[in-house]
Amino acid sequence: MMDDLTDIREFYNAAWDAEENRLERHQLEADITWRYLNLYLPPRGRLLEIGFGTGFYTFPLAKRGYQITAIDLADEYVIRCKAKAEELGISDQIDFRTGDARKLNEIPRDEFEAVLLMGPLYHLLLDTDRTAALRSAYACLKPGGVIFSAMISRFGILGGLIKDNPSWIENQEEVWSVVRHGHRPANAPRGGFRGYYVRLEEIAPMHERVGFRTLKIAGIEPAISADDESYNTLEGKQRDLWLDLLLEISAEQSMVASSRHILYIGKKSDD
Repeated sequence: MMDDLTDIREFYNAAWDAEENRLERHQLEADITWRYLNLYLPPRGRLLEIGFGTGFYTFPLAKRGYQITAIDLADEYVIRCKAKAEELGISDQIDFRTGDARKLNEIPRDEFEAVLLMGPLYHLLLDTDRTAALRSAYACLKPGGVIFSAMISRFGILGGLIKDNPSWIENQEEVWSVVRHGHRPANAPRGGFRGYYVRLEEIAPMHERVGFRTLKIAGIEPAISADDESYNTLEGKQRDLWLDLLLEISAEQSMVASSRHILYIGKKSDD
């Protein structure tokens, strides 16, 4: 049985303003992700973006000429992003739809050069649901197609919690449920950011058991923990050089698990 994600849909339907500005606050996450997209995306073709959010990656990629089918659980994001695409004059490049990453029955199979699964795995607490989402993505890719999937690191989140929510540590039942199981206790009330937090060692097997060949696993905030402000203030040559260095070390295992977000890049077999 699939988990009921109604609370996740409601959370995001009410969170547009916070989500729209999130990557302005977390600029290294955005910069490293763009570097990897630029390295591994095919130069042209059809993209399937599952969990497009406020369109942070969707709109620039459409402007580059990609034809995008964009799916999100939250109705509000579909409505707002459709309107924005009209304003930008690129509505013919993007097909926005409401949908669930675990069951993409209306999406064509074997037709996309790449899939961006950049949020849904955050909220799929059941292993069977995560597998269903990855199987759906795999089925939609052309042979040789590439997946980019984002996850939240189980222990990479601790720096942000110490900084922004230090009282979290007092809820020991939740603390040890997250440490041992990757999510809140099963009896916890639903609402807010209900997430699943991965361990590094489960990421490759999770993808490979549905058929993906692993190309890269990288930490998206290498070396900074929760110190976004220090990176955000960098400019010009210094910023470029720091980004070059942090990209270079982003796949070091000691960096990956300590980042808040982890990016997996894999490939569907050519057969």
